[in-house]
Amino acid sequence: MVKDFKIDNKNIQVYYNNIELEKLPVVILNTFGNGGKEVYNKCLEIKCKDFILISISNLDWNNDMSPWFAPKLNKNDVDCLGKADEYIKLLIYKIIPKAEEYINNKLKIEIEYFAITGYSLAGLFSVYCPYKTKIFSKIASVSGSFWFPKFIDFVKENNFSSDINKIYFSLGNKESKVKNQILSTVEKNTVELEKLYNSRGIQTVYEENQGNHFQDTDLRMAKGIKWILE
Repeated sequence: MVKDFKIDNKNIQVYYNNIELEKLPVVILNTFGNGGKEVYNKCLEIKCKDFILISISNLDWNNDMSPWFAPKLNKNDVDCLGKADEYIKLLIYKIIPKAEEYINNKLKIEIEYFAITGYSLAGLFSVYCPYKTKIFSKIASVSGSFWFPKFIDFVKENNFSSDINKIYFSLGNKESKVKNQILSTVEKNTVELEKLYNSRGIQTVYEENQGNHFQDTDLRMAKGIKWILE
């Protein structure tokens, strides 16, 4: 079942299956296309624990998901303008309250906790978010864009939400095998991040998948969601 609504030109879908339960976790998914349905169905297929998925699409992808300015990687790309902080305010003060109202009042379900997940730049954004808010307790960063300039330095120098208790990282085993020197750092940086957060007492895992950045994206997302829900 799904409920659709729109806030500030963002498309929001609330996916749910078992509404007989009194309490469920809620996972926020920022998605490039309108991929929430495919990810949720894949979660059901691999038997994730019951949860509610809030899928947000029609994002200004390179800007909403980027924490600060980063120049384009090649001539066919575009700059990232670093508008994540603005989008986080929209997420926290408008999108989540609207979804929460629907879940509490219409579905009559209490929210156990909020988690956040995303693929590629949204995977980066998912890890950046808890530096700006304490609303989330779990993260699944799938093929996160941790090649992003100065992100490792940012992580080391800033305070992370103390409410985060689980972080899932994954990457395709061919993602770092590229000619672009910036993109080729993604595996090294992802592994470093997983170890860093684990050293801070957070339960973490790093999973390697077969293939490049664009392979089995829905399944990879579902695997990450399953792990953080367990």
